[in-house]
Amino acid sequence: MSFLKTLLQAVTWWNGSTLNTAIYTRRNGQKVGEDAQGNIFYQTKDGKRRWVIFNGEAEASRVDPDWHGWLHHTWKEPPTERPLTHRKWEKPHLENLTGTALAYAPAGSIRQERPVERSDYEAWSPE
Repeated sequence: MSFLKTLLQAVTWWNGSTLNTAIYTRRNGQKVGEDAQGNIFYQTKDGKRRWVIFNGEAEASRVDPDWHGWLHHTWKEPPTERPLTHRKWEKPHLENLTGTALAYAPAGSIRQERPVERSDYEAWSPE
C-alpha cells in the first residue's frame, strides 16, 4: 500500500502532495497548524512562503476562510495563535459541491430523482 501511495504522489497532484512537494515540505517546511478537515498548513522558516497539504483530494474550496486569509498573507498570525471571532449568524464553511451528487438541484431539475410534474409547460411539437 505504501508503494502505491508513493507512486500516486509521484505522478498525480490531486491525490495529496506530489513527491517534490513532500520533499520540499520535509526540508523547508515548518508546521503551523491543522484545520478541522485534516489539512495541514506549513510555512518556510522565514515565513515568506505558506502552503497547505490537503487531506485527500486537492480542492481549494476545502480550505476554511480563517486559513485562507493566513495563506494569502491577509494577516500574520495563523488561526491557531489568533482565532477569528465568528458571529452567531455565520454559517459553517462548506466546500464547493458543484459537479458532485450533493450539488444543489432546483425544483424541476432533471437531476432530481422524481421530477415535478408541471402543468404550466407544454412541449412544442411541429405540425
